[in-house]
Amino acid sequence: MTKIATWNVNSVRARLPRVLEWLKEFSPDVALLQEIKVIDENFPKMEIEDLGYNLAIHGQKTYNGVAILSKSPIEDIRRGLPGETLDEQARYIEGLTNGLRVASIYLPNGNPVPGEKFDYKLSWMDRLISHTADLLKNDEAFVLGGDYNVIPADIDCYEPARWIDDALCQPESRRRFRSLLNLGLTEAFRALHPGPGCYSYWDYTGGAWQKDFGIRIDHILLSPQASDRLINCDIDKTPRGKEKPSDHTPVWCEIENKEDIF
Repeated sequence: MTKIATWNVNSVRARLPRVLEWLKEFSPDVALLQEIKVIDENFPKMEIEDLGYNLAIHGQKTYNGVAILSKSPIEDIRRGLPGETLDEQARYIEGLTNGLRVASIYLPNGNPVPGEKFDYKLSWMDRLISHTADLLKNDEAFVLGGDYNVIPADIDCYEPARWIDDALCQPESRRRFRSLLNLGLTEAFRALHPGPGCYSYWDYTGGAWQKDFGIRIDHILLSPQASDRLINCDIDKTPRGKEKPSDHTPVWCEIENKEDIF
């Protein structure tokens, strides 16, 4: 069994005590991190490698940045989403580890709407859809985890009316998210938890965490070969309640190892 988690850490250096604590306690086999906000050279490699993790990093100064942490070697690493050679934002990294292809995704926020940032978000999603379609041609098990900055449906936010003008809820954003699923992917959490009231992000202001005024924007999407092996998926709210937390909390799933099926 392979336990895979995705977590927008909102600055890996600022949250390092929380990250190290969680890696020790939760001990995922693979951790997909987003918004690390450091260049590769400044990533806290030593501290994380000391916990037994191999690293693949695609960093950026001050903004964005994604990483893969795995207890197994990481091979065939791709940094950056195909389709636009001039895109310098570090939002996508992909690799092969423990018999699974995994990707850490930090999809653009897109606000304000309308505007260039929203146009970039939609264009980025179109590229993700195209790349995912290519991945599906390889007939392999893969996991696309990350901060998608999309609230898929009204049940995924505490008060839909407050989000109606936000890029996370726009029909164009939601339609592209559905297009990803319609390629044949499974949204792991929703496959096992159909009900409302489950969130992965709470704003720092207005007592959102204490009032459970959250939204669900961190998702794990599985290829058919991976979804057939899905055992469990849930949201780990523990890190969000700690001191100086990220505003996101980890989402995780368990995938049965291929050799254990037969």
